[in-house]
Amino acid sequence: MISYPAIDPIAVSIGPISVHWYGIMYLIGFASAYLLGMYRAKHSNGLWTSEMVSDAIFYGAMGVIFGGRIGYILFYQFPAFVDDPLTIVRIWEGGMSFHGGLLGVIAAMFFFSRRYNKHLVDVTDFLAPFIPIGLGAGRLGNFIGSELWGKPTDVSWAMVFPNDPEQLARHPSQLYQFALEGVVLFGILWFFSKKSKPRYCVSGLFLLCYGIFRILVEFVRQPDAQIGYLAFNWVTQGQILSLPMVIIGAGLVIFGFKIKVFPKN
Repeated sequence: MISYPAIDPIAVSIGPISVHWYGIMYLIGFASAYLLGMYRAKHSNGLWTSEMVSDAIFYGAMGVIFGGRIGYILFYQFPAFVDDPLTIVRIWEGGMSFHGGLLGVIAAMFFFSRRYNKHLVDVTDFLAPFIPIGLGAGRLGNFIGSELWGKPTDVSWAMVFPNDPEQLARHPSQLYQFALEGVVLFGILWFFSKKSKPRYCVSGLFLLCYGIFRILVEFVRQPDAQIGYLAFNWVTQGQILSLPMVIIGAGLVIFGFKIKVFPKN
């Protein structure tokens, strides 16, 4: 067993104001997307400008925040929402959903694409390779905050998380997700999109790979206590929400290579 590193989840405190590492990880994700977007825009043959990248990151940030919060309430806290609808605005209580954030970003990119007269998928194809850095940073934030840990295990790298009331040795599933959804997914998408690919292919590959990685990690991740397993004593909400990503992603990749339409405008 490996000792859990005692990292204070609060990075900086100034009087009554506290800045948590989790919030800093969000900033790292948005800043990285901006810098990578600027780099790719310079090599886009005029398809993207610095103004477009700035606006896309802003729209995306709004989609992540609002979509992530709404998705968490609807996917993971719906009974509590029915009892008290105001729970959706109590962001200080925590709770964000990747799948809700994804839907929020898609909605935000719809409005962005209309503003700049771009095809929606051309926008998502451009942005998809930048997302994994934010996903990986977020999982590090979960690890520092000692939350979303894995199932009990006897593997040699198991950890006891301080917030675990049972104090059991568990899989550090946050680090698994950091590695797969952050490092590996970034590598796959960045090199795949290094040369122009047909429309739908990059977005499809993102959905496909993330869905597969999330489904795999869910096998060793502790399910949300308020939901538990949905079927067969192993199917989780995260797997149910990720399965459509795998199906749609695979379909988009196949469709994209079949029609071979490249970005315009």
